[in-house]
Amino acid sequence: MSSSGSCSGKIGRQLLVALVVLGTCEMSWAEPGRVPGDAQLDQIPPLTFAATSEYFDGIYRNFYENYKIGPGDEIAIRITGQPDFTLERVRVSPTGRIYHPLLGNVPVAHLTVEQLTAKLTSDFSEFILKPSVNVELLAGQSAKIGVLGDVHRPGILVMAEPMTVLAAITASGGVADTGKKSEIILLRQSNEGQLKIVTVNLKRILKGEADPEQDLVLKGGDTLIVQANLRKKISSVLQPVYNLTSFMYFLSYFHDNNR
Repeated sequence: MSSSGSCSGKIGRQLLVALVVLGTCEMSWAEPGRVPGDAQLDQIPPLTFAATSEYFDGIYRNFYENYKIGPGDEIAIRITGQPDFTLERVRVSPTGRIYHPLLGNVPVAHLTVEQLTAKLTSDFSEFILKPSVNVELLAGQSAKIGVLGDVHRPGILVMAEPMTVLAAITASGGVADTGKKSEIILLRQSNEGQLKIVTVNLKRILKGEADPEQDLVLKGGDTLIVQANLRKKISSVLQPVYNLTSFMYFLSYFHDNNR
């Protein structure tokens, strides 16, 4: 046998052993008698509304009370008894402003609905006696989060409503086979400018073994990172071996056919 053929055979046997080891790891991840993956979700008993309504009501209330208006958002500005100065739908410009026929260009970016209501009430007071102003967020488009790593559709998501870690991962197509569900990394910038890192065990949440509050509610600017699992790490180690094996096989094939 030629030296190239011997080398190719040796590497091929090493690759075979590695694949057997990988297959053994793959089988060990699935518990005996249970279906791997997310099929167990159907067996999770639904939470009663009475037990969770206050918690989820708080999430929605907190989201809208603290949402900061930004470019692309759509709001309504209503003034009681003043239909000519009421705007049923107006979009915030890329520069963070809206146009009102009485006030002209009004900066609204980085204000909550409550703060904008107070500002407009003060501004309208120069033209209208005791104005009753109501501001409503119609469509939120400026709050964005990033979902990166081993998900099926990594990228940027728009939070038009409250979104948890599970909801964001689901909107990104779910965790890929190469992703690690037990350690989802959440990166968040604090008000002081410091970076906070939190680990979320999505696997426990999917199995119904976690409390609702463990499925953290996201904020605009958050980034989720799904790390690689053991399967991907082993595959990355095997890839150079596979490439070398294919190359040696090609050399052997080329040598044998050009004798």
